[in-house]
Amino acid sequence: MTKDTNGLSPLTFPPRFRAFAALAAVALAAAAATARYALAQSRSSPIGTGVVVIETNLAYQGGRAAGTGMVLSSSGEILTNNHVIRGATTIRVVVPKTGHSYTAKVVGYDRTHDVAVLQASSASNLKPVALGTSTGLKIGQLVKAVGNALGGGSLVKATGQITGLSRTITVNDDASGTATLRNLIETSADLQPGDSGGPLFNTAGKVIGMDSAATSSGAYQDVSTTDGYAIPINRALAIAEQIGSGTSSATVHIGATAFLGISTAPTAIPQYDTGRRGAVVATVVPGSAADTAGLEQGDLITAIDGTKITSPAAVSRIIMSKKPGATITVAFVDTAGTAQTVRVKLGNGPPQ
Repeated sequence: MTKDTNGLSPLTFPPRFRAFAALAAVALAAAAATARYALAQSRSSPIGTGVVVIETNLAYQGGRAAGTGMVLSSSGEILTNNHVIRGATTIRVVVPKTGHSYTAKVVGYDRTHDVAVLQASSASNLKPVALGTSTGLKIGQLVKAVGNALGGGSLVKATGQITGLSRTITVNDDASGTATLRNLIETSADLQPGDSGGPLFNTAGKVIGMDSAATSSGAYQDVSTTDGYAIPINRALAIAEQIGSGTSSATVHIGATAFLGISTAPTAIPQYDTGRRGAVVATVVPGSAADTAGLEQGDLITAIDGTKITSPAAVSRIIMSKKPGATITVAFVDTAGTAQTVRVKLGNGPPQ
């Protein structure tokens, strides 16, 4: 198990699944969100502690991952990081020490702010986590992080202090680029892979943040000096409220995710035409929409629905704006250098 110097990931198993998401400021709606979830709490012998383990299968990447989640309602509404469930083809929520586990679906997610909401199927009488507020926090304040550290399937506690507020860090993202994470709570609590999506508690046992990132002084090493970072719970709840209301936006995706079934590389193919740019098809998922339409490894996608494609990110943005079952027009140059156009009916795929 390794820890990246720029971010905290869910625990992953070979092949390594790198998952980081940019965080940015959003409008706070903590009071309304806290009230809503407080009303949903069960009064009769609740199950668990409000913190759950999340296990995912990443079939298209040939791996699996593990993280943490917080129960928002007795009926199984779960708050976690988007990077915990990104790429997941199946998701299971486990309540430690109770024998209860549930399949889960993604209600919605915000890639930019690294927040996702899940719904555990047929769940009832779960104990919601105790929600606090991230306003009025002070440096030096004692905190406790709880999570599925190192993916062991049990909840591990790590204590520390708040060492910084409104912090900004730069992390690696999934496209070999960087992203800026802003307005985070910094803590000396030793966050580990697998803790992502777990709570950062104050001394009153109330959640003030969602653990999301960590940095260390040595690359891919276990070191004693570690800084952890958490999304303020007010911000996370505001996004959860938007997701719960079914309101999509430029950053919030609601419901199922459209799936083309390819991975792309950010380069042009010189032998085609030096004036042609686009996104090169690196892999094609067998049986996917792209495979059915005849797209192949090495094809250069140049446009989708008439919009020029200059990078893999452009492909992702367009597909994310569609619904499963939608039909798109893909213009591409094949490996023989011939320009072609195909119609593709998008499938239902993993969250991004």
